[in-house]
Amino acid sequence: MNKAHSQGISLLTCLSLVTATMVGTGVYTSLGFQLQDLRSGFSILCLWILGGLISLCGALSYAEIAARIPRSGGEYTYLSEIYHPSLGFMAACVSLIAGFAAPISLSAIAFGTYLHAALPICPIRLSTLSAVVLISLVHLRSLKTSSLLQNVMTGLKFLLVGLFITAGIGSVILHPHALNLLLPQQGSLSALCRPTSGIALLFVLYAYSGWNAVTYLAGEVKSPRRTVGLSLVIGTLAVTLFYVVLNAVFLTAAPENELRGVLNVGSVAATHLIGPVGGRIMSGIISLGLLASISAMIWAGPRVTQRVGEDYPLLGMLAKTSEGIPARAILLQLALVLGLIAFGTFETVLVFAQIPLLLCLMLGVIGLMVLRKRNPHLQMLRDEASFTCPLYPLPPIIFLICSGAGLLYSVITKPWIALAGGMLMLLPLILHRWISPGSHH
Repeated sequence: MNKAHSQGISLLTCLSLVTATMVGTGVYTSLGFQLQDLRSGFSILCLWILGGLISLCGALSYAEIAARIPRSGGEYTYLSEIYHPSLGFMAACVSLIAGFAAPISLSAIAFGTYLHAALPICPIRLSTLSAVVLISLVHLRSLKTSSLLQNVMTGLKFLLVGLFITAGIGSVILHPHALNLLLPQQGSLSALCRPTSGIALLFVLYAYSGWNAVTYLAGEVKSPRRTVGLSLVIGTLAVTLFYVVLNAVFLTAAPENELRGVLNVGSVAATHLIGPVGGRIMSGIISLGLLASISAMIWAGPRVTQRVGEDYPLLGMLAKTSEGIPARAILLQLALVLGLIAFGTFETVLVFAQIPLLLCLMLGVIGLMVLRKRNPHLQMLRDEASFTCPLYPLPPIIFLICSGAGLLYSVITKPWIALAGGMLMLLPLILHRWISPGSHH
C-alpha cells in the first residue's frame, strides 16, 4: 500500500491533468461558432458561466462517486458497478471514440491550424498528424516521463496564456469603452432561450469536458478517495474563471465580424492586441498549449481500454502492458484518432462526440443518487477523510436538467449527427452479450 502511495500520481499532477484536459481546443475555437448564433457578448459570457456551473455540479457529484469507488476507468468502472456491465462496456466504447479519440483529433486539428498561423511554412495536415504520433510515442515510455511531460507542458501553457490575458486587460484599461460589448443589451437574455443557443451551449460544454479526467487514472493516484475529488473541484473552478476572463479578452480585442465562424479566434484577437508579429507569436503559444491537452488525453484514454481488456477475455490483448504502460491500448487509440482526422470536419466531429458523452456523464451523475439510496450511511467514507457532495441533491439535479436541455436542443437542430451519436451507444449494448465473459447472462 505504501509503495503505491509513494509512487502514485500526486494532487499537483491530478490538477495538471484536469486543467490541461479541459483547457484545450474548446476555448480557443468555440467563440467563432458561438458568434454565428449569438450576437451579444453578454449572452456568450453567460453561457460560459453556465457551462462552468454545470461542470462544477458534475465534478462535485463525481468527486463522491470516486470516493466510493476509488478505481481507474471513469464511467466504465462506475456504470458497470452501479448498473450493469453492459452499460459500462457501452461507456468504454463511447469513451474510446467520443471521449478521447474525437477530442484528441479536434485538438490536433486546432493545433495544426494555430501552428500554421504562427509559421505559415508548417502545413496544417502534416502538423496535425505529427503531433498525435510523436506524443503517443512519448507516452509509450514510462509513467514518470508521462507525469513530467504533463506538468511541464501545463505549467508553460498557463504561464504563456496568462501573459495574453494581461495584454487584454491592459488594452481594456486603455480603451474602457470596449467593455460596453460585454454589458447586457435588449434581447440578450431572450437569445439564450432560442434552440440555436443549445448548440452554442454544446460548444461550451465541449470546452469544459475533461473535468472528469482523473477518474480514468484513479487507481494510480495517491490516496484516491480524497485527492481525486479535490482535483476535480479545484480544477473546474480555476478553469471556469480562466474561461470567462479569456473570452472577455477575445470579445473586446477584435471586431465581432472578424471572429465569427473563424476556428483560430486566438490568433485574430492577438493580432489586434499586439500586432501581426505578436499575433503569430501568440498563435505559436496557443499551439504549444494544445499539445498539453493532446498529451493529457493520450495519457488518460488507454487506461479505460486496458481495463476493458482485463475484464473481457475476448479483448484481452488490449490489457497487455509493458512496464505498466498499456502499449496496445495507446496504439488502438492512435489508429482511431488518425481515422477521425482523415474523415471528419471539426464541427461534425464535435457534435457527434458530445451527445453520447453527455449521456454517459448523466448516467454517471444519476449513479450517485443510486449509490446514496443503496448505502445512505457515509460513516465508512468519513473515516477515510474522503469527499462527500455538498448541498446534495442540488448539484446532480442542476447537472442533469442543464445537460438534458443542451442535448434536446442539439437533437432538434442537428438530428442526423445526433442519430450517429445514438448509434455509437446502441452498438456496444447489442454486442455486449456476445463479448461478455459469461455470455449465458
